[in-house]
Amino acid sequence: MQLDFKARELTIKLVYYGPALSGKTTNLQAIHRLVNTDVAGRLMTLETQDDRTLFFDLLPLSLNAGKGLQVRVKLFTVPGQVIHNATRRLVLQGADGVAFIADSQRSETKSNAASFVNLRQNLTEQGIEPAAMPLVIQFNKRDLPEIRTDEEIDALATRGKEPVFKAVALRGVGVLETLMGLMEITWQRLETEHCLSEKFGLTPGPLLAELERHLGVREAIQRVSR
Repeated sequence: MQLDFKARELTIKLVYYGPALSGKTTNLQAIHRLVNTDVAGRLMTLETQDDRTLFFDLLPLSLNAGKGLQVRVKLFTVPGQVIHNATRRLVLQGADGVAFIADSQRSETKSNAASFVNLRQNLTEQGIEPAAMPLVIQFNKRDLPEIRTDEEIDALATRGKEPVFKAVALRGVGVLETLMGLMEITWQRLETEHCLSEKFGLTPGPLLAELERHLGVREAIQRVSR
């Protein structure tokens, strides 16, 4: 988190992590397509020879708080290819929250597990306790054959404390719910560490509702579900 008291601006960095081709880029592309055009910045891609890192900024959101605060949310993906671990570590630096995008196909179970272990290792190497990092898990590609069943995913969700979401990112299904779920637990962590409600008069409930309004989340979800 970056906090500029003089400018009264708070910057939150969220990173989308996961194995190659699990749908990290597709998630960000869907978010960029679905949110209000007046708050989504330009979608930017950093290409490597055989992979890409994609990121964009959600432009400052003027929240209706008594003391006034601009909130900027930065969303990043990391390259999933194993050879780009140094890039993943670099992108992960300064992250306030992580969305782990898993591939629902049974054939990708080992890739999911290896990437999750890699996430924990990279956090640890940066001096971050993995359990302390706000984290949500998304099982993407729910429209494909040979995938883990809903019952299996629900059972997996009961084993950990991380919120679990199901998605079809290509169609925009579940992507905004994942984003808002990550924003909620990230803000809770920031509130605990920095007492933001005391400093800026922002409590989690009204803040998230205001973010939903600015991002057009509810309207976008309704469009996707039709």
